[in-house]
Amino acid sequence: MPTIDVGQYLLVYNAFSFTFATMAAATLFLWLSRSQVGPAYRSALVISGLVTAIAAYHYFRIFESWESAYEVRNGVIQVTGLAFNDAYRYVDWLLTVPLLLIELILVMRLSQSETMSKSIKLGFAAALMIVLGYPGEIADDNATRAIWGTLSTVPFLYIVWELFKGLGASIERQPESVKGLIKGARMLTFASWGFYPIVYMIPFTNMGGGSVETAVQIGYTIADIIAKAGVGVLVYMIAVRKSAVEYGEPGHTVTTAS
Repeated sequence: MPTIDVGQYLLVYNAFSFTFATMAAATLFLWLSRSQVGPAYRSALVISGLVTAIAAYHYFRIFESWESAYEVRNGVIQVTGLAFNDAYRYVDWLLTVPLLLIELILVMRLSQSETMSKSIKLGFAAALMIVLGYPGEIADDNATRAIWGTLSTVPFLYIVWELFKGLGASIERQPESVKGLIKGARMLTFASWGFYPIVYMIPFTNMGGGSVETAVQIGYTIADIIAKAGVGVLVYMIAVRKSAVEYGEPGHTVTTAS
């Protein structure tokens, strides 16, 4: 573990604590909000809440690991000898990143065949992206990091293509009241996911070891909050608006003229 100062330790410590609380709160909000949407959109909220629940658990474990890796002695941060376990983060991503794409597909309510096809393709590409990125994350040299980072970029580019080209026509078929929100969710997903490669490349800078470790942990944490809790709220808003169009406002039903 690199040596860090008290300020860096507390910044990461508090960021992990805040993210755990955010993910836990988002989980409760999304699952308790199922009654506010129509039956067709409840699965999207369940999966969205599952994403934040998985993230909350792993951020709790990441928080514990960070706390174990360092200790404060006479106002100075010292390494304990226990390694900080970054694998928690990648296990989290392996589970949640495919689900993030699936929740977006489900809330669009495409045909069954299109939903299944896109979920499988995008879910596999997302898992492959995470698997290819992990060897570079734990590598001791930047050359290895660069190789695996480049390989991980290939499925990432495919996902970006699917989000903007593959889902483009499907988005245009959505109700006018939600088109903007769906495009916003797509853009937020792209922007937050695009932030991960930037953080991944921080070790290539000339910053000191402690500064690199701090920047990487804070960068990934910010991206996670946006990609999971942020997109989850947008998915909820999309589901509410589409439910109002298809089922009527909560407590009312849509009636058709005879």
